[in-house]
Amino acid sequence: MTAPAARPTGERTGERQRVVLITRKTSLELLLERHGTLSQARFYLRARGEDPQRYEVAHEHQRAALSAVSQALPPDQRRTRVEREQLARFLFAADDLVLIVGQDGLVANVAKYLQGQTTVGINPDPASFDGVLCRHPPAAMPQLLAWAREPGPTFRLQERTMAMARREDGQQLLALNELFVGHQTHQSARYRIELPKGKERQSSSGLICSTGTGATGWGRSIAEQRHLEKKLPAPDELRLVWFVREPFPSVATGTKLSFGQLAAGQALVLWSEMQQGGTVFADGIEEDRLEFATGHRLEVRVAERQLRLVVPG
Repeated sequence: MTAPAARPTGERTGERQRVVLITRKTSLELLLERHGTLSQARFYLRARGEDPQRYEVAHEHQRAALSAVSQALPPDQRRTRVEREQLARFLFAADDLVLIVGQDGLVANVAKYLQGQTTVGINPDPASFDGVLCRHPPAAMPQLLAWAREPGPTFRLQERTMAMARREDGQQLLALNELFVGHQTHQSARYRIELPKGKERQSSSGLICSTGTGATGWGRSIAEQRHLEKKLPAPDELRLVWFVREPFPSVATGTKLSFGQLAAGQALVLWSEMQQGGTVFADGIEEDRLEFATGHRLEVRVAERQLRLVVPG
């Protein structure tokens, strides 16, 4: 379901909308933090057979994109800049215009902190990044800002479905791409899986639940490897698909429930049987996770919250 072009709710009257510019540190910036100087960073890279120029060119693309975006903003525009590691402590306003400059993965990192804010992905380097979520070049900023003030046919809002994992104590995670439920290491994950059509005790390499956005990545890889003929969901479709990775058949564990779909309102229920190491994380960010140990119950379903992403009209 694609939403019509519209401003988010909660807009403050008599006050210019705030722009929140979100970035993450480049690989070169991280190297400089570690080694102190550019010459030391270059030495470190060359000693390991890496070409420092590749890092410097990528950094320059990011810097140029940020400069172009900032210069396109009116001088009196209310604005703030947030780094990825600051997101958990940042308070978004209901009518913020969120500008994300970087790789597609940064949009997924941001999505779980948003609640309906209009979001724009800016691709700083189309030759290196696919731009599945960061759909716009920096040069499009004037048109995007004009559309944000007065929506028209040039762009539209696409409401991308998200997945939610909620534990029995109310703790939850949201994912734009996929949720992973399993063990922190390469050990087998042990759990009970419950669906309306049945239940089963399993030992596997973990379970992946993918949205339509994630179905272009990890979910698609699993589906193609298994030669599944089921159509994967579209990014704005209120449907999830789940896959059990390498389920192991034994006298105590089965493999019958290895793939399925969840429509809005349906839930996949998992009970952990792992004394330690059980984990749930979203969009590949293992640091932001839920513990999934013996006795924990987890529900996976379509999230009520969606990412409102600006895409070409």
